[in-house]
Amino acid sequence: MDWIELIKAVVFGIVEGITEWLPISSTGHMILLNEFMPLQVTEEFYRMFEVVIQLGAILAVVVIFWHSIFPFQKPPYDPRRKKTGLISYLKIDIVILWCKILVACVPAAIIGLLFSEQFEAWFYNYTTVALALIIFGVAFLLIEERHKGKAARINSLAEITFTLALFIGFFQLIAAIFPGTSRSGATIVGALLLGVSRKVAAEFTFFLAIPVMFGASLLKIVQFGFHFSGMELAILLTGLITAFIVSIIVIKFLMDYIKRHDFKVFGWYRIILGIIVLMYFGLFAS
Repeated sequence: MDWIELIKAVVFGIVEGITEWLPISSTGHMILLNEFMPLQVTEEFYRMFEVVIQLGAILAVVVIFWHSIFPFQKPPYDPRRKKTGLISYLKIDIVILWCKILVACVPAAIIGLLFSEQFEAWFYNYTTVALALIIFGVAFLLIEERHKGKAARINSLAEITFTLALFIGFFQLIAAIFPGTSRSGATIVGALLLGVSRKVAAEFTFFLAIPVMFGASLLKIVQFGFHFSGMELAILLTGLITAFIVSIIVIKFLMDYIKRHDFKVFGWYRIILGIIVLMYFGLFAS
């Protein structure tokens, strides 16, 4: 077994676990990481790996927010309760939340299924990634400055309407088209523009990632096939487990961070990283 490749998979998992949830673009970081420390695997496997590794990060959301997203939960005892059977365990508010999440997924799901390969061919390059990093970094700075001192209109997940969820979904579509935008970054920016509080924007972004990333990962695995070598399976599982553990830490950090801070620091980070990407690839790509 090649331990060097497994160590690399750990590093990829750490980067994925951090950058998937902080609005700083996991794609941009993965491109840089693969430039300096490429995995010695086939191109087909790596293209699958960089998507499927996100499953580890998604499982962290499921674990942390289980009671907020699982619709079947034992209700508190009430002798007046008449409902019995499975329906008595169903939490309608969570069912409605999932309906809103699915509505928000529609734009990216339709466009992604129809044009994902074309978008990857057209836009998956360092120039697009760098420009997306910079543009959305500036957007974070401008939006936070605009909202400074203003109270958010939407302060709970229940207040998000189906129409609002659909509009947030269109912002997620931007990330599906342009790598480097950051799925979480685009969704949070869109939610903030629409009057959603930082905490609710972050939570809705986390939940929105569950069906999106599960779907994208399943599609990539099917396209790749299930003929993994032993080493490929070890690399994939190592990356998944590492991303899961790191994501648990990062999600808890972010939810605590936004209680006292805004997103400006992430905006500046994106701008600096975008400039570094442009300069590095501009000087050394050829």
